[in-house]
Amino acid sequence: MRPEADVLAGNALGQLAFSRPPYGSSMPFLAESPARVLLVDDEPRILSSLGELLKGRGFVLTSAANGIEAIQHLNQEPFDLVILDLRLPDMSGHDIMDFMNTRQTGANMIVTSGDREIEAAIGALKRGAYDYLRKPYSPEELLKTIDNALKQRRLQAENQHIAGQLESSEKKYRYLVDSSPDIIYTLDHQGRFTFINDRVTQLLSFSRDELMGEHYSVLVHEEDLKRADYVFNEGRGDYRRSRNVELRLKSRHPDGEPRTFIHELMRIPVDADQTAPLHETNQREQFGIYGVARDISERKRADELIAHQAYHDILTDLPNRVMFKDRLGMAVLQAKRNNVDLALMFIDLDRFKLVNDTLGHGIGDELLQQTAARLKACLRRGDTLARLGGDEFTAILPELHDRQDAVVIARKFLECLHLPFQLAGQSVHISASIGIAIYPTDGESIDELTRNSDIAMYHMKAEGKNGYSFFDRSMLDASYQKIALEHSLRVALELGQLEMYYQPQVDVKTRRIVGAEALMRWNHPERGFLGAGEFLPFAEENGLIIPISDWMLEAICLDLREWNSLGGEAIRLSLNLSPQYLDRGDFFEKLRSALALHHIEPSQIEVEVTENVCIHNPQTAIEQLDKLCQLGVSVAIDDFGTGYSSLSYLHRFPIHTIKIDRSFVMDIQDDGSQFPVVLAIISIAKGLGLNLVAEGIETAVQERYLENAGCKTMQGYFYHEPLSQKRLLELLLSQSTPQ
Repeated sequence: MRPEADVLAGNALGQLAFSRPPYGSSMPFLAESPARVLLVDDEPRILSSLGELLKGRGFVLTSAANGIEAIQHLNQEPFDLVILDLRLPDMSGHDIMDFMNTRQTGANMIVTSGDREIEAAIGALKRGAYDYLRKPYSPEELLKTIDNALKQRRLQAENQHIAGQLESSEKKYRYLVDSSPDIIYTLDHQGRFTFINDRVTQLLSFSRDELMGEHYSVLVHEEDLKRADYVFNEGRGDYRRSRNVELRLKSRHPDGEPRTFIHELMRIPVDADQTAPLHETNQREQFGIYGVARDISERKRADELIAHQAYHDILTDLPNRVMFKDRLGMAVLQAKRNNVDLALMFIDLDRFKLVNDTLGHGIGDELLQQTAARLKACLRRGDTLARLGGDEFTAILPELHDRQDAVVIARKFLECLHLPFQLAGQSVHISASIGIAIYPTDGESIDELTRNSDIAMYHMKAEGKNGYSFFDRSMLDASYQKIALEHSLRVALELGQLEMYYQPQVDVKTRRIVGAEALMRWNHPERGFLGAGEFLPFAEENGLIIPISDWMLEAICLDLREWNSLGGEAIRLSLNLSPQYLDRGDFFEKLRSALALHHIEPSQIEVEVTENVCIHNPQTAIEQLDKLCQLGVSVAIDDFGTGYSSLSYLHRFPIHTIKIDRSFVMDIQDDGSQFPVVLAIISIAKGLGLNLVAEGIETAVQERYLENAGCKTMQGYFYHEPLSQKRLLELLLSQSTPQ
């Protein structure tokens, strides 16, 4: 090669060697694809002859007339075979072979040359040439050499592919075993570990090395060793049969708790000829164990937790209604078998709803938890305390000697609840109403005992709460009367047996009627006229208060329309509003629609609410009362001072009138005595610029004292008893007629 050709070749190699990534030798040879062949020769005649010779034989041919072209082709695409002339005008064929080896193109090389010197052939073979052909060569010789080179390449590719598959498969299965979430192990016929994967270290903190060759007993929990010995040493049956067993394994984790595993076991021949069919194995050969152990500790704990929660109250961890019935059923059977009594207590907390609504449900939950702990500490061994829901608890007291045993427990319950509860940095006081039913006197079934203890509890509620009451048959009669009362009240609403009466409010100076309080009466077909206090509380309990209040609103508007149509003096009418009715968001719309329908001025209506409305749901109450005031309706606080009074709500709530409760008025029996509560209420009303109405005036002394204290509007039997709409209308007409 000429010197200038050497320089040219060197530049070409330097520029092209880094122009593209090498074709790796690991690229698989696809036998079904046409072989790509690069022909390199500086003689156009030879290139043409080679092309004609190989044309039509299934090759993809590419030609290069010099070294630079060859390197360019090698950089651009892969080749299976390169037929290379050693003598090129710009560089040596050896240089091209060095380039191919450096870049690991992976192509087979057949070198052709007219050089007779042995060194040229040796140099080519050393550089990896498949064969060296001296020019001139016969076409048959070249074709045979090409065929052999491609066959060798195909075999090498196939071998390389198979070897890669084997290596990949081995790595994959090794990875799968070591990465398995389960412990995989084998034991020999003596029960010693011959293999165990890395999972044992992660799950149990035992290393593989310390377990290899050791007996399985070093890992199995002592209480499960007998079971393990049985399943691992069982020699009966087909060794190919697998079986599952639950075993606990020791753990070196800080908690020290054993972990539970499901072991899937298969007996394997440890000394058998692996090439022999399974049915030909020697019956005397020894068997080992192949095992897969899956950790189910968390699942076991979850199952136990689910089972616990299915029968226990989540908040207090006491037995729930399901377990209560089961325990009571067993206690009844035991009592029947042993011919002894048992007591069932139904315990309902007093004032819990107030605490829950005022301080929030989080504090209410904490109160229930502390209550459960206190009640549970009062029980005897063998008694059961359960929470049915809300603030309702039950206690099963088996094997009573007499009723006094139940009395002792009931008194303990009341005493423990008498102590204050410390919640959210403040002391909270509650009590309980307890109903007691005795087996078999008060019932022989679960349902009877539960019902009757519940009835006894409600009887205690009606008697004033904070105590206990044994069930009596008369209570059941009263309960049936309540059911009958509910039915009768529904019928009364349908048949128009409800009527509105009005108690006048008078100006003490003029004795003129300036207003009236609307009072509901039930014209019962058998019991005569019933006051609101005899049926409205019951209506609030069973959901009838809403339709009854709707009826009252319509009845009042009809009466007012009739009064206004006679042209008499307009008066303001007060109506008592149930907290349940106010909580319903549609009350405002109902009232506005009724006033518009009957052409009544809103200023003629005053809505009376109790203090508890302000405490129960203050934000909702403020919103509802604000809308009433915007409409023109005034608001009065009824029975002021008898509830949980707070001066703050007098500022927050849109209040126009304070009504002094009759319980304070009844104490006024002497003009010369001081009644500070009454005086304080009157002072508050004056200070805030509110109207003041005194209820329950029955004597002249009461009237005189209140008038002197500053109260100008009063109502009570001293002036008028509640009147029918017709009678009140007559009085209004008479006072408007000039005398």
